Amino acid sequence: MTIMANAITKHIPNTITCLNLLSGTFAIIFAYEGNFLIASALIILGAVFDFFDGMSARLLKAYSPMGKEMDSLADMVTFGVAPAMMVFSIMKTLVPDDYSLSLQQVLPYSAFLLVPFSALRLAKFNIDERQTSSFIGLPTPANALFWIGLCIGLANGTTSSLLGNFWIIFGLVIVFSYLLIAEIPMFSLKFKNLNFGENKLRYIFIIIAISILALLKTDGISAVIGVYIILSLITQREK
Repeated sequence: MTIMANAITKHIPNTITCLNLLSGTFAIIFAYEGNFLIASALIILGAVFDFFDGMSARLLKAYSPMGKEMDSLADMVTFGVAPAMMVFSIMKTLVPDDYSLSLQQVLPYSAFLLVPFSALRLAKFNIDERQTSSFIGLPTPANALFWIGLCIGLANGTTSSLLGNFWIIFGLVIVFSYLLIAEIPMFSLKFKNLNFGENKLRYIFIIIAISILALLKTDGISAVIGVYIILSLITQREK
C-alpha cells in the first residue's frame, strides 16, 4: 500500500500541470472564437493550477526533471499561445478597412510574436540561476494578464479609444515581446515572511493593485501590470 501511495503521490504535481495545460488549450479555442471572458477565465484557472503544481511538488517532495519540463510546456500554452490568440482575434477587428485585403488578413498574425518570446522567457527561466527569488524579464503570467485586461476592455468598448488602434496594439506587442526577455529585474510576489520592512515593495504593489481593481474592475488588470513593470524599473534604478 505504501509503495502504491508513493507512486500516486509522485504523479499529483504532474496531474495538476496537465490541468494547467488543458485550461490553456481550451482558452485558445475560446480566444479564437472571440469569447474573451471564458478564454480569460481559463487562463486565470491555468495560473491557479500553475501555482498549486509547484506547491504540491514542494509539500509532497515530488520533484522531477520531467515535472519541470512539463510545467514550462504547459505555461507556454496557457501564458504564451492563449493570450497571443486573444490579441490575434482583437487585432483582426482593428485593421483599417482601407488596407488591402491581403494586408488585413496578414497583419493580425503579428500578435504571435508573443509566442516565441514567451518560449525564450520560459527557457531562460529554467537555466538562469539568478531567478530563484525574483525575475529577470517580465514573467509570462504577468504578460498574459496584461493582454487579458486589454482585450476584454477593447471587446467591451470600455478601454480608452486611443488603445483601439491597430498600430498601438502592434507597438505593445513589440514592447511586451521585448520585456519578456529583457535583462530587467522584476520583483516576485512570494513572501518569505510578513515583515513590512523586507516586503515593503510587495505590500505597496498589492495595495495599489487592489485599489485599481476595485475602481476599474477587469479594465484595471492591464493597469496593474503596468504598475508592476514601473515599480520594478524604479526600484532597479534605485539600486
